[in-house]
Amino acid sequence: MSTAPRNEPAADSSLRHLPNLITVLRILLVPPLALALLDRAYVLALTLTLIAGFSDALDGFLARHFRWHSRLGALLDPLADKLLLATCFLGLSLNGAVPLTLTALVLLRDAVIVGGAIAWQRVVGAVPVRPSLLSKANTLLQIVYVLAVLSAHALAHPLPLTVPAVAVGALTLASGVDYVVRWSLRARNALRIRHGESQHGR
Repeated sequence: MSTAPRNEPAADSSLRHLPNLITVLRILLVPPLALALLDRAYVLALTLTLIAGFSDALDGFLARHFRWHSRLGALLDPLADKLLLATCFLGLSLNGAVPLTLTALVLLRDAVIVGGAIAWQRVVGAVPVRPSLLSKANTLLQIVYVLAVLSAHALAHPLPLTVPAVAVGALTLASGVDYVVRWSLRARNALRIRHGESQHGR
């Protein structure tokens, strides 16, 4: 008699890497998106961004529904989001559609996160991929803002985006500070526990 739990979706295990493949394909959208922005082809840039957003929702659904979670997927998914957002912010800033100071703040926050992750890997160990609610809210707001800017230019319909830009900047700064404080405390606690275990083992 089978002891498999009920109400769990059955899926071919050979497809368990499908979410990661979709994420990789999303990363491959970065070069054409960058070219579209440089050419000011906003309709194409908006289309590519929407495709990326759909693929993000799709791989997330597949991972949750079929429980196709993996360490690689947990690392690739936020990487894809960061690359696409950074490309959009940088390209739109070069075109004068987004304030350069806002783009610099967004890129600085991402650089701090990447640097922190590298430092954690070297000093503490494997990096736990656990974005905070504030970080998720920040990413969502950045996506909505980028889509609004692209839509305004693609449809040639000006939108009042000054207040949203300020909101994105404020949340980006707040989430960056939260990241530094939160993970600094976690690193200190992890090192304290490790030091205590080493002292105890003597």
